[in-house]
Amino acid sequence: MTKINQVYRCSICGNVVEVLHAGAGQLVCCGENMDLLEEKREDDGQEKHVPVIEKEGDSVKVRVGSIPHPMEEDHYIEWIELVAGDKVFRKFLKPGNSAEAEFTGITTDQLSVREYCNVHGLWKKE
Repeated sequence: MTKINQVYRCSICGNVVEVLHAGAGQLVCCGENMDLLEEKREDDGQEKHVPVIEKEGDSVKVRVGSIPHPMEEDHYIEWIELVAGDKVFRKFLKPGNSAEAEFTGITTDQLSVREYCNVHGLWKKE
């Protein structure tokens, strides 16, 4: 059974899916069940992935890691997602970009952030 906002990844082709409507079925890609990604919350090595949130007025800036995360062709942050109350904002990134995003018009202090590293998976900060 899937739950809203869960993120799944295909171990064969790398397809990533976020659940928008919960259901009883199993997510399948390339003929195989997709893997549910665990939201990691603590760094455990030299790479820094836990999002850093800075809110000023109605603007929220999110940086990936306490030191800048690499943004290379084979290792980069694919997207950053901000959940602000009942609204979801997302910025997609590419190699060469900075591992950060800025969101404006944020009127709540109820914030959580997730980001996805193509090598190290899904990370979350509330």
